[in-house]
Amino acid sequence: MNADTKDIRQIASTTDSTAEGPLRLSRRALIIGAPLVLAACQSSGIATTGAAITPAVAKGPPLPGEGFDYAKAYAAVTDYDFKVPALPYKNFDRKYWRQVVDHDSRHPAGTIIVDPYGKFLYWTLPGGKALRYGIGVGKAGFAWSGDAKVRVKRVWPLWRPPREMIARNPQLEKYWKDGYPRGPQNPLGARALDLWQGSVDTLYRIHGTKEPNSIGRSVSSGCIRMWNQDIMDLFERVPTHTNVVVLGKPSASS
Repeated sequence: MNADTKDIRQIASTTDSTAEGPLRLSRRALIIGAPLVLAACQSSGIATTGAAITPAVAKGPPLPGEGFDYAKAYAAVTDYDFKVPALPYKNFDRKYWRQVVDHDSRHPAGTIIVDPYGKFLYWTLPGGKALRYGIGVGKAGFAWSGDAKVRVKRVWPLWRPPREMIARNPQLEKYWKDGYPRGPQNPLGARALDLWQGSVDTLYRIHGTKEPNSIGRSVSSGCIRMWNQDIMDLFERVPTHTNVVVLGKPSASS
């Protein structure tokens, strides 16, 4: 675990928000879970299991269906003090657009399933369906697989470059102490979901991106990227303690 990850007892007792940079949000809106600064997308390799939770999947934004207004879904939006630019979704393969698909899964409705190799994230629904999003996968996104839970949900998160990235680009050293400021240019985008196994932070993140062209691709750094409009949509649907399954590399025979 990274040295700046707080003791779990301190995290559980913390209720105040932080207010770095130009953004000041309410205690509830800024951080849902704990005030952590993301150090990197890395894996601790520790595995634990927990009881499945089935959220009320009927709640949240409308599901995309016939006649769904994608222009509105991917339009520019002002979110707190920041402007999220419109996504030119028609420039991308339609399979990466947010959509409900058939999805046969043994996992209960309300589970997040990440397929790094297929470049999709699924949020399971009743009746053999799932809400599917396109994703981009960084190097760290292939480094770990297994079961975890959404322990922390963060709005406009900070980002701290990992030491190996600073070694390649020393100009990033200035962001090590306090992190890269929140905003549209932050590598984590508008939202982040931090995945934990029990009391251990896996350092595996599902987050937004400032590089929409990276969706559907393997990229050099980061964990699981989503278009900002999509991570904001998923953020509204999933509560903390949502079960997450990150799939491993499929076998040659599968």
